[in-house]
Amino acid sequence: MFLTPKEQEKLLISVAADVARRRREKGLKLNYPETVAIITDFIIESAREGKPISRIVKEAQELLTADDVMEMVPSMLDVVQVEATFPDGTKLVTVRNPIKAERVNHVKVQEGWVEVPEEIEIEVTNTGDRPIQVGSHYHFFEVNRALKFDREKAFGMRLSIPSGTSVRFEPGQTRTVKLRSMGGLRRVTGLNGLTEGSLNVGKDEAMRRAKEEKFI
Repeated sequence: MFLTPKEQEKLLISVAADVARRRREKGLKLNYPETVAIITDFIIESAREGKPISRIVKEAQELLTADDVMEMVPSMLDVVQVEATFPDGTKLVTVRNPIKAERVNHVKVQEGWVEVPEEIEIEVTNTGDRPIQVGSHYHFFEVNRALKFDREKAFGMRLSIPSGTSVRFEPGQTRTVKLRSMGGLRRVTGLNGLTEGSLNVGKDEAMRRAKEEKFI
C-alpha cells in the first residue's frame, strides 16, 4: 500500500488520537500532544464527512474540557489549525480556545514597558490556480507551496491581523502583507511538517525540509 506524506501524517494522527482516547477512558489527564491529536483527528474526520466548518469549529470547542487535560494545557493551546480535506477540496479550519481554561477573576499588573511585537512586510504571490486562505495564527513559513515569497524571512512569523481572521490570496495575485513574531511557547507541529518543534532552535532543519519538499 502506497501512502503519500499527507496520508502518512493523517494515519499517525489517527493512531495518536486513539491512544489518547484510551488513556482518557482510563481516567488519565491528557497532555499537550494527546490533546492536539484528539482535536486534530476530530477535525480531519469531520471534514471527510462533509460537515460545514462552522459546525466543526463549534463541536471541536466542546470536545474536551479542562477536567480532561493536565493543568497547563488550556493556557498552552490557544489555537488549533488544520488543513482538512472536504468533499469539495482542502480548507483551513481554525479552532480558537479549543479548551476553556478556568476563569480568572483578577490579573496582577505591574508598572513598566509592554513589548510590542516587531512587524515586517513581505510580498507574496499566489502562483497556483486556486485561491489560498491563510489564518491569523498559521506559521506563515509553512503556507501552501504555491505562495511564493521569502520564506526564510517569514520563519517564526504569522500574519499581523486580528485573531480568528484570515487573508485570501487569489490566483495570480501579488500582495504585500504584514507579519509579526509568533508568541507563546513558540512551538509548531503538524501543518506542512517543516518545523516540528521549537521556533527558537529549529530554523536550519526547517529550511532543509522546505527545500526538499519544494517549498523554496
